Amino acid sequence: MTLSEVKTPSLQEPERPLAVVTARRPLRWVAAAGVLVALAMVASALITNPAWEWDVVRLYLFAPSVLRSVLVTLQLTALGIGLGFALGTVLALMRLSENRLLSWVAWGYVWLFRSVPLILQLLFWYNLALLYPRLSVGVPFGPEFFDFGTMDLIAPLTAAALGLALHQAAYAAEIVRGGLLSVDPGQREAAAALGLPRARRLFRIILPQAMRTIVPNAGNEIIGLVKGTSVVYIMALPELFYQVQVIYNRNGRVMALLLVAAIWYLALTTVLSIVQYYIERHYGRGRR
Repeated sequence: MTLSEVKTPSLQEPERPLAVVTARRPLRWVAAAGVLVALAMVASALITNPAWEWDVVRLYLFAPSVLRSVLVTLQLTALGIGLGFALGTVLALMRLSENRLLSWVAWGYVWLFRSVPLILQLLFWYNLALLYPRLSVGVPFGPEFFDFGTMDLIAPLTAAALGLALHQAAYAAEIVRGGLLSVDPGQREAAAALGLPRARRLFRIILPQAMRTIVPNAGNEIIGLVKGTSVVYIMALPELFYQVQVIYNRNGRVMALLLVAAIWYLALTTVLSIVQYYIERHYGRGRR
């Protein structure tokens, strides 16, 4: 046997790494291109169409009367949400109470105010003097201590805030109740076992955990109420929608003034959405 016939074992060649091939999805690019074309068409329709009258929009966007109407809209929203969620929290606790009377009264309130349209509720409170010209305080079916005129007590702004708050309370009650029920019952039992008072259990243990569920739904209600305040135009309150109606009835610039209202509603809801995002992130820290 010669040396040339001796076969030396060859070194094993190293394995080549697998190449990662990205899947081709041409339909995504087609859809993205279609969306871009649609957005360009919308932008062109808004910018090039002189019927929008952007010069009129710029003239009235920060007009003093419009700014005052924005403040009225914010005031109605704050009153409706603040009073509504305060009453709604009480109603939610009543619904969860073991006392059947409290539970049924709260259920009846939610049923009634969710069943009647908001515009009817506003008209009812606005015309309350037709039913009760004077209201009295005293013993039921007994003597009266003092009375006062309904027209003097319930002004248009008061009637609007009252109607919005009472209507909002029915929805807030269900939002808060759902949030409280989302908390693990073991948390309540553990807090009770530690001997914590009921109020402290609610505000320090249960409610912070329930806020994770409450905040997204509450944020939707707040944003909805900002737009829902436009319903009070039937009471001739100078909120945003009513004010732009007054202006375009005077000068005939309908679309431009409606665009002014739309821009302000977009701005207000955008700010509220950003605030909602940070509140949700605050209460969601324990989940990460």
